[in-house]
Amino acid sequence: MISEVLSSHQCSWFGTSYGYKPWLRLLWVLLVGFSPASRAQQGTQPQSIKIEGDITLGGLFPMHSRGPAGIPCGEIKREKGIHRLEAMLYALDQINSDPELLPNITLGARILDTCSRDTYALEQSLTFVQALIQKDNSDVRCSNGEPPIFPKPERVVGVIGASGSSVSIMVANVLRLFAIPQISYASTAPELSDKSRYEFFSRVVPPDSYQAQAMVDIVKNMGWNYVSTLASEGNYGESGVDAFLQISREAGGLCIAQSIRIPREPRPGEFDKIIKRLMETSNARGVIIFANEDDIKRVLQAAKKANLTGHFLFVGSDSWGSKNSAIEDQEEVAEGAVTILPKRASIDGFDQYFTSRSLENNRRNIWFAEFWEDDFKCKLTRPGIKYDPGRRKCTGDERISRDSQYEQEGKVQFVIDAVYAMAHALHSMHLDLCAGSMGVCEKMDPVDGRMLLQYIRSVNFNGSAGTGVMFNENGDAPGRYDIFQYQMSNVSNPGYKNIGQWTNHLRLNSEEMQWSGGDRKIPESVCSFPCESGERKKMVKGVPCCWHCELCDGYQYLLDEFTCDMCPFDMRPLENRTGCRPTPIIKLEWSSPWAIIPVFLAILGILATTGAIVTFIRFNDTPIVRASGRELSYVLLTGIFLIYLITFFMIAEPSVAICAFRRLFLGLGMCISYAAMLTKTNRIYRIFEQGKKSVTPPKFISPTSQLIITFILISVQLLAVFIWFGVIPPHTIIDYEEQKPPNPEFARGILKCDMSDLSLILCLSYSIVLMITCTVYAIKSRGVPETFNEAKPIGFTMYTTCIIWLAFVPIFFGTAQSTEKRVFLDVKFYLCCCYHFVHLLKVKL
Repeated sequence: MISEVLSSHQCSWFGTSYGYKPWLRLLWVLLVGFSPASRAQQGTQPQSIKIEGDITLGGLFPMHSRGPAGIPCGEIKREKGIHRLEAMLYALDQINSDPELLPNITLGARILDTCSRDTYALEQSLTFVQALIQKDNSDVRCSNGEPPIFPKPERVVGVIGASGSSVSIMVANVLRLFAIPQISYASTAPELSDKSRYEFFSRVVPPDSYQAQAMVDIVKNMGWNYVSTLASEGNYGESGVDAFLQISREAGGLCIAQSIRIPREPRPGEFDKIIKRLMETSNARGVIIFANEDDIKRVLQAAKKANLTGHFLFVGSDSWGSKNSAIEDQEEVAEGAVTILPKRASIDGFDQYFTSRSLENNRRNIWFAEFWEDDFKCKLTRPGIKYDPGRRKCTGDERISRDSQYEQEGKVQFVIDAVYAMAHALHSMHLDLCAGSMGVCEKMDPVDGRMLLQYIRSVNFNGSAGTGVMFNENGDAPGRYDIFQYQMSNVSNPGYKNIGQWTNHLRLNSEEMQWSGGDRKIPESVCSFPCESGERKKMVKGVPCCWHCELCDGYQYLLDEFTCDMCPFDMRPLENRTGCRPTPIIKLEWSSPWAIIPVFLAILGILATTGAIVTFIRFNDTPIVRASGRELSYVLLTGIFLIYLITFFMIAEPSVAICAFRRLFLGLGMCISYAAMLTKTNRIYRIFEQGKKSVTPPKFISPTSQLIITFILISVQLLAVFIWFGVIPPHTIIDYEEQKPPNPEFARGILKCDMSDLSLILCLSYSIVLMITCTVYAIKSRGVPETFNEAKPIGFTMYTTCIIWLAFVPIFFGTAQSTEKRVFLDVKFYLCCCYHFVHLLKVKL
């Protein structure tokens, strides 16, 4: 037990309440890491605003910025500090003067400065819990031996604040231990929605998870799928980006190129390195930024320094909002930036209140004089404060104008709503516990913090801006955001323009958006641009928004956005390769040059052959016709006629009947011609060979025998053709392979008879055998007397026919197109027919 002697009867916070000092000292050391004595060593004393009342509320505001190393507090903060503090004082005045809200109960306050530092705020906030700590004063004596008089410490029932999320998290950990409800007016970290850790925390602003959802919706609405993120180190920036990443993963269709964290204490050149890193993925022009005001400004400066004005497309969180200070002197780089801010409105009553504040009527605000000096650039005489000798003295006649608080409405609204939420909760609690009682009854003395928390979560009223104030089960306010874009071109006064809203879903006026240079078209921020028609996506491994485009070539079409597939054999791809279309069917037309030439030659041949037949018939009984072997001559002319006639079947549109005639007559005409020639050469050979041995004529040399031999030879061809008919009946096919070039636009299906090149040659093979045999006999008969003028023309005809056949076979098989093959086949036939016809004329003449 510690025994101390007091020199005064009055006990202050750290002066005389020594009975609980060891307990608080231990709490300080555990939570903050230094003892309360360290504050005295730094030469700073706790400053606070005390407003008397029946019920006391705590207030935490960043009245000063973070100080340099070793100093807790820096310069005065106007918008985030003074304006918000005055908003709380204004709200207390309004509530205390309202006969309907908490009648006969006055709300007081104990307001502290957090100096924008979480550890300092924690130290200050211990003021709120002093009344809840059990004190042992048994060994405490005054210097005169009398027992000390301890003033009853004020009991704070709830706390309004803090501003920064990191500060609120630190303070919430202490307030939770003592069941003191807390309502923040600016902390948006998603972490604070975790009621298992921050049970007594509520807020009148939506958490960053709503903000992140709104930002994801904005990005997707603009058609972006590849963005980078920037976050200031700390709870606000990192948790905001984490929420954005999580929601974007759940939503799909959005990829993060880079996620960069800005250090809490950036080294020189740090922001230049950040810009270089962002340029490593230059297609990701969209940059999602959860950063404090200073970091935002330095990012813009680094982008301008790198000559990247207009490249990056920023989407800023509510820390950027509609602040001009964040983009001062960097307006060109910030042009087109889309920012988000909780829905807000100007509070006219507060405007009148704040502009009427002066040094004389606002002595309750102990930081107001410092604000006055900063705002009017003057100096007041204050003990221990040194000023620039060149600064003028404040007269006290200066007046605050709206220009000096240009950003106040976005901050004061939520402070006022937070104070009113606490007041409405206390009012409902008073109605339930103190029905009919004036002032605070015993059931509310002291106020039960856990019960008050339930009343806070149940409030539902119209706030200072006319919007509903309520809390969900996590103590969060509903998400209501205004969406702004910073525009310079075609605007009389460059600045932030409201382009939409987000209240659980996005309403964005894209036609109101304007980008660098006044362009109305939304710039692209995509990893890969859409593939052209007929191109498939080849995904980059691990990055679902990035791909390479590959053309579906040849006869492939785009089955889906990732797959090329072959068209069916009878189809070819559409020009845009999104599907397949039937391959055009062609056939040899009568008007084609490939048809006109053979038909012309065939007609000439038919006319000549017909003329020869008519001549033979007319002079049938003359000695010259009879001497030429008129029976075989008629057979030969018939074969020649059929060879010319087959041209018309080869050109006609294929059908079952046409295919049957092709099979029948293609080899038949040749067979008849060569059978007649073979019979004739065989007869000549046998006559002269027999004549060398005896005078007896050989057998089967009569005309009748010659015809029978010829018809037997022809019947072999007919038998083969009819067997072919039985095995493979004649039919038509469409050949899609013959005219299938690399370019599918020139692909054609050819309507043809089912006669392959091999079957065609086999069909003519018997005629070839007859031709070769006939040639052999012609060679053997070359020595016959010259007076027998029939042998040598036959021999000449067979020699030339063999030459034609030898040239025909490789040309035929080496020719790709069916029409060309038909022409070669017809030309070969015509040549053969011409030689046979010439032979016939020679013989007859």
